[in-house]
Amino acid sequence: MSDIANEKPKSWWQRLTGGLKRTSASIGSAITDLVAKRKLDGTLLDEIEEVLIRADLGVDVAARIAAAVGEGRYDKAISADEVKAVLAAEVEKTLTPVARPLEIGDAKPFVILVVGVNGSGKTTTIGKLAEKFRREGRKVMLAAGDTFRAAAIDQLKIWGTRTGAPVIASTPGADAASLAFEAVTAAKAQDIDVLLVDTAGRLQNKAVLMDELDKVVRVMKKVDATAPHAVLLVLDATVGQNALQQVEVFQKTAGVTGLAMTKLDGTARGGILVAVAAKFGLPVHMIGVGEGVEDLEPFNARDFARAIAGIEPN
Repeated sequence: MSDIANEKPKSWWQRLTGGLKRTSASIGSAITDLVAKRKLDGTLLDEIEEVLIRADLGVDVAARIAAAVGEGRYDKAISADEVKAVLAAEVEKTLTPVARPLEIGDAKPFVILVVGVNGSGKTTTIGKLAEKFRREGRKVMLAAGDTFRAAAIDQLKIWGTRTGAPVIASTPGADAASLAFEAVTAAKAQDIDVLLVDTAGRLQNKAVLMDELDKVVRVMKKVDATAPHAVLLVLDATVGQNALQQVEVFQKTAGVTGLAMTKLDGTARGGILVAVAAKFGLPVHMIGVGEGVEDLEPFNARDFARAIAGIEPN
C-alpha cells in the first residue's frame, strides 16, 4: 500500500495552521528579528505595531496589541514567544464576540442569499455548504442567481450534481430577480429545507449591483415575506485591505448578516479577518483554508488567534 493511502486525514487544526502558515510565518519571523538582543522601548513597540499593520490586522488592533506588549515590560528583554502570546490573546479578544455559527432557523425553506465580488469563492462556498447541509440530513436546493456569467451557472450545476441538490438555473443574461422568485416558489413546493441563492458580484458598477440585489430581495419577499433569512458575504482573504470596502458596500446593498472568509491558505494577509471583525462586528460564521469540502469550517476565535500567532495548541 502506498504512503498516500496510509496517510491519516489532517485534523482541522492542522489544516488551519497549514492554511495560515504564510500569515503566521511573516508575522513571526519579523517579530523574532525585531526583538533579538533588544530591550523593549518605544521604538521597538512602534516597529512591532508596523509589522502587525503590514499583516493587515488594522491600525486600531495593531496599536492595541503593541500597547499590551508594552505593559510592564519597558526596558526589559522580551522574547518573540512573549509577543506572540500577547498577539494571540488580543486577537482572540477581538474575534470572540463575532465567532458565531450559521444557524438554520425554523423557516422552510431557510433562504440564504450568498453575496460577494466575482472570484471571492462564492460558488464554491455554496457547493461546500450544500454538501455540509446534505450530510446533516437536510434537503437542499441551489439557485444560479449569478446570471451574468455562464461559468458560474455551470459551476453551480456541477455542485448540484455532486451534492444531489436540485438547481434552479436559467440562460446567461436572464433576470436574476425572476430566477430568485422561481427558486423560492419551487423550494416551497418541494419541501426544501435550505435554499442557497448565488448572486452576481460586479463591484465595479455599484449602482447596477445595488439595484439588482435590492430587486432580488424585494421579489423573494413576494413569495416569503421573511426571506432571505440570512445574507452571507463571502470574502477572499487575498485581497487584504480591499475586504473592508467590500463589507461596506454589501452591507449597504444587501443587509449582510454574516461573513465567510475564503482562501486563507493563499495569503500572508490573513490578519484582514481581524481588521474586518474589529471594524464591523459582523458575525464570522466560517472560514475556508483549501478547496475540499472539509476545508470550510465554523469559525473558532481561539483556534484562529493561536494559528495566526504561530502558537501550538496546549
